[in-house]
Amino acid sequence: MQIDPRRLAVLRAVADAGGVLAAAAVLHLTPSAVSQHIARLEAETGVTLLDRSQLGGRRAAGLTPAGRMLAGHAARLGEVLAAAEHDLAAYTGQVAGPVTVGAFPTAIRHLVVPATAELAATAPSVSVRIRQFEPEPGRAALRTGELDLLIVEADAADPLRAPAGLVATKLLDDPYRIVVPRAWGPVSDLDVLRDRPWVDGPAGTAVRRVLDRLCARHGLTLDRHHECLEFPAALSVVAAGLAAAVIPALAQPEHHPGVRVIASPLPGARRLELLHRRGRHEPTPAARLLATTLTTP
Repeated sequence: MQIDPRRLAVLRAVADAGGVLAAAAVLHLTPSAVSQHIARLEAETGVTLLDRSQLGGRRAAGLTPAGRMLAGHAARLGEVLAAAEHDLAAYTGQVAGPVTVGAFPTAIRHLVVPATAELAATAPSVSVRIRQFEPEPGRAALRTGELDLLIVEADAADPLRAPAGLVATKLLDDPYRIVVPRAWGPVSDLDVLRDRPWVDGPAGTAVRRVLDRLCARHGLTLDRHHECLEFPAALSVVAAGLAAAVIPALAQPEHHPGVRVIASPLPGARRLELLHRRGRHEPTPAARLLATTLTTP
């Protein structure tokens, strides 16, 4: 009996991701291709690896006890391959391979794209793949291996605690600015803005947390009349004369005729952090090189 290690890797992805559909997304294969790999591995080993009793039901198909046992060997094989990559990179001084990074729009524009362009010139053997992700789906994708690195945001006054199994590294603090419609005329104090409408962020976002903090610290009850996830959308609401907003410096355009910026330290800053999986051989050499490029001023 000879086991194909590539099919073992597919089996491990099914175990880690929690099912065929999730594994297909991680491996960038169709679900039928994943199922075919498992079927061929079953033919090679002579045992049933995939519990197909859940197919068509509400739960994703999982692994049989034999499948889980073999997936454990696949995980150890993955560790051996990761160690080989690290040792080879250290021996040759050359880093190669793919790395997938997830981030939100302003981080992609100002951090990920410049770092990727730099690596394209200095380390062309590293292939960077950029994907836009919101925090919660991004953390799930990081855990399953769909992502190697993930940039997330938090209120700098309440730094992020790295979720279990993940490691967080600070990238930078991005100062917030209060922006108001230029049509409102001179406005320079939160007390004046107490009775004005505001643009809030959805629950769980850094903007929501910073407005909550401002209200708690300064005894404010703000009229959060609007809610926008993306900063360009919030700026358009402000430019139309409809509300004030807090916008981080990276998301603030250099010139916006309908918007005026209030220089105030009150909102604080959002903290951008880089997440990767915790493990002896994590991140991979390629991901580590990209992380170093992102964290180097």
